Amino acid sequence: MSFDVSPPADCRACDRLAAFRDANRAAFPAFRNAPVESFGDPSARLLIVGLAPGLRGANRTGRPFTGDAAGDLLYATLLAYGFAAGVYDRRPDDGLALVDCAIVNAVRCVPPENKPTPAEIAACRPYLAGAMKALPRLAAIVALGRVAHDSALRALDARPSRFPFTHGARHKVAQSPLVLFDSYHCSRYNTNTGTLTPEMFRAVFAAARAHLDAPSMR
Repeated sequence: MSFDVSPPADCRACDRLAAFRDANRAAFPAFRNAPVESFGDPSARLLIVGLAPGLRGANRTGRPFTGDAAGDLLYATLLAYGFAAGVYDRRPDDGLALVDCAIVNAVRCVPPENKPTPAEIAACRPYLAGAMKALPRLAAIVALGRVAHDSALRALDARPSRFPFTHGARHKVAQSPLVLFDSYHCSRYNTNTGTLTPEMFRAVFAAARAHLDAPSMR
């Protein structure tokens, strides 16, 4: 379910990303190959901010974190903590639903080598800010990686230098009632190298769940 204003399907705001998308449309005509919309519960209190679509993940399926290893860990964790219901099967039509949770990427189009440039991140930030504003009950954000952390803070008009990224950190942003939780990105590289273990990842969502379940949040 899309709940925010997304870039047009053939967005040309970033020349490099548009050229990469054109090449992917020729190479992989069955893929979605377009900006990926937000996914989740329009009344969500938790927003997960990722980096960008994976080439054979969301860029293929059209749903954030769907179709690759990062999604396997993310959705299993969301199911474990009650932020999702159903069965995740790497398909956008698997029937999975998010509960009190939504997902959006800091950059909506797949970048070469999964590395968007600062200019591309900035160009897409209005859509991240739009996703936040479209969630009236938003109370917490889980940022997956430094890029997501910094872009989320800038979308909240906060300076990233005041809130350094650290896995497991919890930040109360002064200009906002939101609490920002940091996690290393759940990419295959991070999990294969041991930078992020499933236990480390679950601990972040356990903290977010405890925050949302606190009596003061009811």
